[in-house]
Amino acid sequence: MQFRELGRSGLKVSALGLGCMGLSHAYGPATDRASATALLHAAVERGVTFFDTAEVYGPYTNEELLGHALAPYRDQLVIATKFGFRNAQADTGLDSRPENIRAVAEASLKRLRTDHIDLFYQHRVDPNVPIEDVAGTVRDLIAEGKVRHFGLSEASAATVRRAHAVQPVAAVQSEYSLWWREPERELLPALQELGIGFVPFSPLGRGFLTGAISADSTFAENDFRNTLPRFAAEARRANQALVDRIITLAAGKGATPAQVALAWLLAQAPWIVPIPGTTKVPRLQENLEALQVQLSEDDQAQIGRALDEVAIVGERYNAQRAAQAKG
Repeated sequence: MQFRELGRSGLKVSALGLGCMGLSHAYGPATDRASATALLHAAVERGVTFFDTAEVYGPYTNEELLGHALAPYRDQLVIATKFGFRNAQADTGLDSRPENIRAVAEASLKRLRTDHIDLFYQHRVDPNVPIEDVAGTVRDLIAEGKVRHFGLSEASAATVRRAHAVQPVAAVQSEYSLWWREPERELLPALQELGIGFVPFSPLGRGFLTGAISADSTFAENDFRNTLPRFAAEARRANQALVDRIITLAAGKGATPAQVALAWLLAQAPWIVPIPGTTKVPRLQENLEALQVQLSEDDQAQIGRALDEVAIVGERYNAQRAAQAKG
């Protein structure tokens, strides 16, 4: 396993982490406890040390799953979780009041069966609570030993700067992939300047960049991709042009499109740590083998041309989720 430091935080993790949301939340029926536990153990056995969860995933059941499955390995791992939604429900609004941050921390510690949270993210920026108050509350939790590092998710560069001035931010988590490159405009330059790590979620475009999803694919009734404009059939049909280009490049390297998509992210900066999620051990293995894929200058140029020439169709979120992601 390769390891990376998240910025200049001192927090070192496996170069690829595991996004655990899909085991319990958002992508159809939850994975049964035995299978999910087996997957988490397989990740640890393969050297993964960085696991991402949140109280809202389930809600609560994802943290409980990790607490149960990872307890034997706890001292070897970095577990990240999050606060910031009202009543741990993504559709009930935001709540980053200091008293709620503290309550979430205490409850998460119990569910995760641990005495500290390695990385505690604000899940979404709350416009009703000054970010300085949020950072100050996490700073106090760090002083008490309940939290080790502070993170932000889907926060703007300006918000990150304000928070970082109160309590150093170890990592920012936002969507970033071959089909969502918005962080390149302002966020990534700011993180490089400040020495903050970056953790891309949905690095495989919620599965689309693997090549396994087409315009004809259907999703489970409770799969949240059914609500995303970018996953409308006509958008998928248009966006297939990018995936086709990546498939061709990957075939020439003896790799899969997922591996190329992850290798591209890893090549952007040494302080970037993607967290692809999966429910299947073969996919986990495939993703981890992306660490062995080296992209040449010509490969990078080919990908750059594809990104320039293929216009991505469809917004990444519906209106409600888009509003929550404006940090």
